[in-house]
Amino acid sequence: MTAPTPAPFTPRLLICGVLYTGMGGGHAPGGVVVVGGTVAATGDPAQLREAYPQARVEEVGGVIAPPPINAHTHLDMSAYEFQALPYFRWLPEVVIAQRELRGVAGALAGAGELARLGVGGVGDIVWSPEVMDALLTREDLRGVLYFEVLNTFAEKADEVFTGMRRRVEAWRKLERPGGPRLGLTPHTPFTVSHRLMKLVCDYAAGEGLPLQIHVAEHPSEPELFATGAGPLWDHRLLPFWPETFAQVIGRTPEPELTPVRYLDELGVLAAKPTLIHMVNVTPDDIARVARAGCAVVSCPRSNHHLECGTFRWTAFAAAGVDIALGTDSVASGESLDVRGDVAFARDLYPQLDPRVLVRAAVKGGGRVVGLPTPFIRRGEPWSETYVWSQGD
Repeated sequence: MTAPTPAPFTPRLLICGVLYTGMGGGHAPGGVVVVGGTVAATGDPAQLREAYPQARVEEVGGVIAPPPINAHTHLDMSAYEFQALPYFRWLPEVVIAQRELRGVAGALAGAGELARLGVGGVGDIVWSPEVMDALLTREDLRGVLYFEVLNTFAEKADEVFTGMRRRVEAWRKLERPGGPRLGLTPHTPFTVSHRLMKLVCDYAAGEGLPLQIHVAEHPSEPELFATGAGPLWDHRLLPFWPETFAQVIGRTPEPELTPVRYLDELGVLAAKPTLIHMVNVTPDDIARVARAGCAVVSCPRSNHHLECGTFRWTAFAAAGVDIALGTDSVASGESLDVRGDVAFARDLYPQLDPRVLVRAAVKGGGRVVGLPTPFIRRGEPWSETYVWSQGD
């Protein structure tokens, strides 16, 4: 005999491994009571069973939380094939070899995939004006589109900056409430001249534009700032660089100079950019980032696949630095589902409370891209999207 279908207002008790409601530290395990389409209660599953003995129990496992934020990605590389390779092989064999796949079509496909995944927002690095034109007016995309700026020649900084500002002023007229915001990203401390880096960051701070910068991703980056040489300098693409690295950064490399210290002493951290990767850092670097109030975005799968090292999560957290999560590009991160990075990070940091990782993907990401975190609390509408179906 078939069991009767529960009445529409029979309470449901959904039990999960990790619950993050958008407030506090979360529960592990956790539970949510849903009546009709409304949240009636959240908290410890045992207590909820006692309070709602009539509730139909559903063991959903995994994570219940608001939709995660993919705080760093490159949507225009979404048509690339993923390959896990060491960094200095990945650049020529993947990024350059598949460069014809980079552009508007890939970006639009990536934006569509984010919509399908139901992410709460995105921080996307935009490489070309055509991609910015295509993404900025999308109504299904929330977060920040960071236009990328690159040039290593200090003498060209004014010219590059003027062209960038002209584009930014035109794009800002296309921003709409509820849609993506415009931001800027001076690519890295070693691919943007000291003068251009300062011009872009001062302009962004004055105009209220969010910033992202890739920093300390590969172990050879600190070596470059300390010596002016090493693998990064050896692999540079001529003629897109001056004769010496000192000409790029406007000072002589020295043993104690790191990418973070360079940005700090240049005055860039005062603009509070979000710093991406931050894998190869010193305790002093972390202290400088904390003092400046900068957030960081970790890309665990990408860093692992490119053999860049492991982000020092507990050290950053202990210093009070806000942490978010991103996938990086499909080519290095494997997918655009940041829940996959949460799952990967749970294995990477077995001693870390998984509630911390989920909170970073939700609230940390929201802080980076300027989006509020939905609450799962009594009286709020319930959404089945709060049950994370992938990467959990």
